[in-house]
Amino acid sequence: MRRNRAQEHARATPNTGGRPAAARSLKQVLDHGQSLDLALEQQLQHIDHGPDRALTRRLAYAVLRDWPAVQSLIAMLVQRPPDRRDRLVLFIIAVALAELREAREPAHAIVHSAVESSRILGLARLSKLVNAVLRRYLREQADLTEALGDDSVIRTGHPGWLIRAIGQDWPGQQLEILANNNLPPPLWLRVNRRYWTREQAQAALQAAGFDARIPDLPLPDALVLKRRAKISELPGFSEGGLSIQDGAAQLTFDYLALEDGLRVLDACSAPGGKAAHILERVDVDLLALDIDRERLKSVAETWSRLGLEARLAQADAADVAGQHDWWDGRPFDRILIDAPCSATGVIRRHPDIRWLRKPSDVEQLVNTQKALLNALWPLLAPGGILVYSTCSILASENQRQAHAFIKSREHCEPIDHAELPGRQQTYGRQILPGDDDLDGFYHLALRRLPN
Repeated sequence: MRRNRAQEHARATPNTGGRPAAARSLKQVLDHGQSLDLALEQQLQHIDHGPDRALTRRLAYAVLRDWPAVQSLIAMLVQRPPDRRDRLVLFIIAVALAELREAREPAHAIVHSAVESSRILGLARLSKLVNAVLRRYLREQADLTEALGDDSVIRTGHPGWLIRAIGQDWPGQQLEILANNNLPPPLWLRVNRRYWTREQAQAALQAAGFDARIPDLPLPDALVLKRRAKISELPGFSEGGLSIQDGAAQLTFDYLALEDGLRVLDACSAPGGKAAHILERVDVDLLALDIDRERLKSVAETWSRLGLEARLAQADAADVAGQHDWWDGRPFDRILIDAPCSATGVIRRHPDIRWLRKPSDVEQLVNTQKALLNALWPLLAPGGILVYSTCSILASENQRQAHAFIKSREHCEPIDHAELPGRQQTYGRQILPGDDDLDGFYHLALRRLPN
């Protein structure tokens, strides 16, 4: 009888391995402003068990998507905030509350796992607090949920300033955008044509048990996995046959209208995915710049895995006059400005963005984008094409930025790409999060006319 009870308890209790890692990751994001990707990377390197890794990621995402409600519940349930050195206990509670609100596991098992997490993380003296808070939530769940109210911040899991900004720019699509930001995205793959064909890659993935489909979009190098997968286990990935890149980002290649022999500048290259796509498709003289030396290392590592080569240089692309070591004075046939932006188009993939980004950040980014456009346009050869792209959905970074730049230039011609996915704007095309299962993305292609 004792053995049967133990087996029943083991089945009813979710594995606790991922929960402490999720709590630690959330503390790094919400208390210290670290990106979720980096926080998870630091935690997951200590977890080998696949289900635990998946659980860590899922719970961290769940808390960040529901953070206003979870934070409000904690404020109602925890009468006296813990000392700063014990703040990790709040994130243990946050993970459990988010999990209880999802209701994917038995409630008593979630509570038990949270108590165990407090012990694993050296907070055993607070395990009674964790237990009491969560059991009170279960007793008073209906009243506590009603007390949260119907505030848009609570309801959508977005900060107020971002809700208002999306409403101003996309009034007819605001609710859909906010809802799509809270849905898990598919995993998009880019096939390296220098390694194999897309059909060969699809067959290898399916033979390995991955449900890979070819999207019904003009994306000739794309495959889509509906579920997340451990990247290193994808057949051909380690050998350079596959990369992770959303379909919207893969469209950048088509806007550039590339052909062999052209001289190309990728001005804000890191992490290097778009430059790699270019090198996989055409033989060009490519120079990739980035202001961050460490991020440039990741570009080089990516290219090495893919078997690609091109020139790399650390430089501030907006400071052409002060950087003579990377430019020899010859104009470029193509310039890509994949500009630093608010990343408001990829919130469904990076839920921490909504809490780390501030309105003042957007203002600074708009100025940076303007500086890049003004500095690099003179480097474009007559007849050449400049592509400006962002993973933002905010008009200040996209349509308004494009309008201001085009109106300030006499020899600048926007290029229409009605054949490509996206919503036609006055200038450029905008993809909203979830359109065709793509991330939010903006593209603008400009041709420099002869003077």
